[in-house]
Amino acid sequence: MSYETLLTELSEGVATITVNRPSAMNAMTTVTLRELDDAVRTMNAAKEVRAIIITGAGEKAFIAGGDIALLRDMGPLEARELAQLAQGLCSAIEQGGTPVIAAVNGYALGGGCELAMSCDIRIAAETARFGQPEVNIGILPGFGGSQRLPRLVGKGRALEMILTGDMIDAQEAYRIGLVNRVVPAAELMATARELARKLAAKSPLALRLCKEAVMNGVEMELTQACRYEAELFAVSFGTEDQKEGMSAFLEKRPARFTGA
Repeated sequence: MSYETLLTELSEGVATITVNRPSAMNAMTTVTLRELDDAVRTMNAAKEVRAIIITGAGEKAFIAGGDIALLRDMGPLEARELAQLAQGLCSAIEQGGTPVIAAVNGYALGGGCELAMSCDIRIAAETARFGQPEVNIGILPGFGGSQRLPRLVGKGRALEMILTGDMIDAQEAYRIGLVNRVVPAAELMATARELARKLAAKSPLALRLCKEAVMNGVEMELTQACRYEAELFAVSFGTEDQKEGMSAFLEKRPARFTGA
């Protein structure tokens, strides 16, 4: 795939999407959001893609938010359309069956932090910084940050970040549960690729069902959520991957999952 603001790569079942605007700290424009949405949906639909990594070009930024020059002259209707576009992208990441890893190599601010939060797993370089600084420019998070952040780190900590607009470093992000792990910057992409290849070796159908169980069930009442899990559990027993996985276990050999 060829894009104006993205680089894409596919290797060993792992697709890597790189936001490629390093001179602008990878700040997102409408074009970037539309291209990310297209890339994520296309890769979710491709059988050869078993895991996705999203990262930013250069060493300074993952995505340093939205492009303020673009945002400054927007009216309310344009702002709503932009928020809906970005929220659709984040939903596509969450609801798509393919696991998505955010490899956060630098500043993840505003929309960049919101995009990272929609990913299934977040790995941060030691140099990464996170924040929802929208209040500092007279607005609030619009790409889902006011909703995903409290679900990840709790209401009190989320409100502190959102109301102050202050940034936190990678270790603090790890401490409060915003990221899964922190690694030296030089090891970030190797760590993300190793994890992505591990995921790519699993049953894609099982991974899809796991994501559905967590993403949809977490908002349900517990009894209802457990019934939902039981239904998905039953679905998994109608797949060739289930037969292959259990046969491989009993035969003490690696499983060869096909996604059927």
